[in-house]
Amino acid sequence: MSTTRVMVLGLLLQYGAMSGYEIQQKMQSAQTDKWAYVQPASIYHALKKMDSEGIVQLETLEQTGNRSKAIYAITEAGKSEFSRLLIESFKESSVVFPTALYTALTFMDEAGLHEIEEALSFQQQAIEKIYKEMKLGQEQKAELMDIPVNVMLIFRNIYDQCELQLKFVKQIKEEIRRNL
Repeated sequence: MSTTRVMVLGLLLQYGAMSGYEIQQKMQSAQTDKWAYVQPASIYHALKKMDSEGIVQLETLEQTGNRSKAIYAITEAGKSEFSRLLIESFKESSVVFPTALYTALTFMDEAGLHEIEEALSFQQQAIEKIYKEMKLGQEQKAELMDIPVNVMLIFRNIYDQCELQLKFVKQIKEEIRRNL
């Protein structure tokens, strides 16, 4: 299942025909790089691939100076594909394990505890940064509109995930301090 495809099709369905850049702007305003991991380059790749599959179609090619902007619209086949992908997304397990951290923990006796503690502090700061950025994003969104319940569920789950991971990192650091 491709998150990029779901996001692009969903935005085209919700907002109508758009360029790749406009889709990218919508995604950035929703901070999808933080929670959906959709990168700008993947948007353009997905649009071209879905255009060749008949899921989206090039509606117009706007010329602005030396630049051209391709405007894409979702097709009927795209609406069907979106529905299928959406249901598949709801079926997919949403439990994601921090595999890099688990692997590192498995072999932590092979590294220096001071270096591990420093690395964990770095991770802790990164999680705290994501948490603060998401809070700020929620506040900014709330100033512009009433945030729909389904979007608030996303925010709450992101905060819960961050808090859980921060707790886990702190527990590891406490264990390391006991062994120093």
